[in-house]
Amino acid sequence: MQNKFTHALHEFALKIFAFPRLVLAAILLVTAYFALQIPALKMHTEFSDLLPQGHAYIQLHNRIRDTFGGANQIVVAVEVEDGTIFDNATLALIHRLTQAVDSLPGVNHNLVSSLTHRTSRKVWLTESGEMRSQPYYDPQAPALSDAELDELGKEVRANPRIHGLLVSPDSKAALIKAQMNEAGVIDYEKIFAELQAVRAAEAVAGTNIHATGQPVLIGWVYTYLPQILQIFLYTLLLMVGLLVTYFRRFYGVALPLVGIALSSIWGLGFVSLMGWNLDPLSLVIPFLIAARAMSHSIQLVERYYAELATRGDSRAAARAAFEDLFRPGSLAITVDAIGIAVLALGAAPINTKLGYYAGFWAFSVFFTVLLVIPLLLWLLPAPRTTENRRGWAHAFVERAFGAVAGRRTAAAVLGGAVLLLVVGGVFTARVKIGEAEAGSPLLYPNHDYNVSSRAINERFPGSEELYIVARTEEKGGLKRPEVLRAIERFQNHMLLDPALGGTKALPGLVRAVNGMIHNTDPRWNQIPDSPAAVGGLLFAYMAASPIPGALGEFIDADEQYANLVFYYKDKQADTIRTAVLVAQQGIDMVGPIEDFSLHLGGGAIGVNAAINDAVDDDNRLIVPLVLVLAFIFVTLSYGSFHAGWLMVLPMLFATVMTYAYMGLMGIGINVNTVPVIAVGIGVGIDYAIYIMNRIREEMAACGDLGQAVRTAAGTTGFAVAFTAVTLIAGVIMWVLLSDLRFQADSALLLTLMLVLNALAAMLLMPAWVVMFRPAFITKARLDEDGVLQVA
Repeated sequence: MQNKFTHALHEFALKIFAFPRLVLAAILLVTAYFALQIPALKMHTEFSDLLPQGHAYIQLHNRIRDTFGGANQIVVAVEVEDGTIFDNATLALIHRLTQAVDSLPGVNHNLVSSLTHRTSRKVWLTESGEMRSQPYYDPQAPALSDAELDELGKEVRANPRIHGLLVSPDSKAALIKAQMNEAGVIDYEKIFAELQAVRAAEAVAGTNIHATGQPVLIGWVYTYLPQILQIFLYTLLLMVGLLVTYFRRFYGVALPLVGIALSSIWGLGFVSLMGWNLDPLSLVIPFLIAARAMSHSIQLVERYYAELATRGDSRAAARAAFEDLFRPGSLAITVDAIGIAVLALGAAPINTKLGYYAGFWAFSVFFTVLLVIPLLLWLLPAPRTTENRRGWAHAFVERAFGAVAGRRTAAAVLGGAVLLLVVGGVFTARVKIGEAEAGSPLLYPNHDYNVSSRAINERFPGSEELYIVARTEEKGGLKRPEVLRAIERFQNHMLLDPALGGTKALPGLVRAVNGMIHNTDPRWNQIPDSPAAVGGLLFAYMAASPIPGALGEFIDADEQYANLVFYYKDKQADTIRTAVLVAQQGIDMVGPIEDFSLHLGGGAIGVNAAINDAVDDDNRLIVPLVLVLAFIFVTLSYGSFHAGWLMVLPMLFATVMTYAYMGLMGIGINVNTVPVIAVGIGVGIDYAIYIMNRIREEMAACGDLGQAVRTAAGTTGFAVAFTAVTLIAGVIMWVLLSDLRFQADSALLLTLMLVLNALAAMLLMPAWVVMFRPAFITKARLDEDGVLQVA
């Protein structure tokens, strides 16, 4: 079976070189087709792509987002340095900002709240017993006197639905909140540009205007797109410089760049053809795939020059390089592509799309590099010199990494790896699912967005909201007293969470209105004993407000769904986990009530809880599955379980150490880091397969395992080392130059993964071979057709 497989690969190689121009023409024709698709490619963020649509929380979020709001909320704060907000200039500023925020594209005008908005009203009882209301702020009225401003402050502080929630307890700041319409496409770039223009136009000395929320965060990310493209250019120039330094030959520089260009055209063209978008935060994945294309190109060109020095014939060298590397190269590409495609099994649509297009992109390297490079070398003129110059760097790599050819050194390497795995396992347990710190980890702590977030959370209960929805089977069921008391018991239970800043729900409004119609007697601040009485209170409140939707923030029009809002100061993993746990306990504590139920969970906290659940599931599925698939494919390719284990060994080591680093540095696993980890894991198999295959070849040629390991280290190992150095140098550019913290942190993480994968492939895997002498390597031989087999 194994002989048939290897000979089939050999026959394929013969056919490829029988029609080189035809094969190249076909590949270039497909390339031209994909190139025509690229102009239609779009780069933007779709919020819905982040949401695991099958999760119960997201299904609830989709049902209530147009009624009560979703997770796309803009929060603007006006903060005065001296005095309070209750002066004419500051109130006018708050009003202008409220109008400007309400005018932003995509804002749900029914879900805007502010002290100066028409929905914020003073409610009182007249002498005749009628309930009346009026806005706290009238822009058409004359300027208020000091006494009137003082009275306004007292009225606001007496309203618990305004004081503490829209006006800070110290009266030095006011909030403006606006929910976005999530049903359509949200133009984050336009929203952010208009908001920033308003902030700049309304800037006043002594007053700070802060802005936070998901649209603001994504808007900030968009501002870094020009810098991202600039870093891409710098990285490309650096890689070209390193290729020139390494090869100092035209083919050695030009052909890897051809491989990168062709694979990128196929990948980008496929994304556009499918009608998908590139997310700015996922650009590191295409960069890694393009870098792998360069890695395979370097291996092919390096082997070509080595064969050219031995054979002296360019076409024979090109064909030999192809035949020697086709099997390990195609195996590495296949495992890469399938490992990336596994991302499509993730719950979030963004990972599903990424799995499909990145998997296709990775597999395109088979055509754009593994076939194109050898065929071009076959057709292009032979180099003037056939000498394969080896300098001090080759000797250093062979001496440093070839040291594992000795059993004592190999044992030390394996022992050190075991120790590191044990220590790494301890730190791996510290890795959290979700955000590991307050604010947004996409941006640096001193960024305007995180500064705004801290300023708002210092003065208010919290800018991050959790929605719990109360539902009754029948319309009007929320007026039942036992339902309102159950909601209130649930609210009180939630207050046991020390991270909870405050809460807002219908029972508080009912109590306040009941006390108001009884001359503000606090003894009447209670829930009535009949649905009719509750309905009367709600009707009185609506009648006092000559605007539609007076109760919209609390209940729906059918009085069947009620929104319970809970305020938190951050979306850290611990905060969300505790909030969900307390909420679930509270639901159980309330107990069964006929035709009544409580449901988690909308708002930013609920949506992120669902995302964290999906990330946890994806992480438990995708990373192990990548390792299992790598084991299966390598085992089948070489007909040896030992071969499969040799590939998993460096990948497993690098994976554990990567998680250990994340646990040590407090880097959380989120929807953006899972793809980086999954793709980064596969880097090691490229290195390991090429080195293992070279050891096998040299073992068949010389029969001395130690010499085979040393030769592999000085040849293929050097190419691997150079590839790793080139990739690391390119990734380091992002660490040094990117003002987007997520990309800098991801680049640092990738740098670690590249180093670990390279070291594991060049030290750990050969050390295992030396110590345990697997038969598929030690018994390898060349058959009559020059094909490697196991004796």
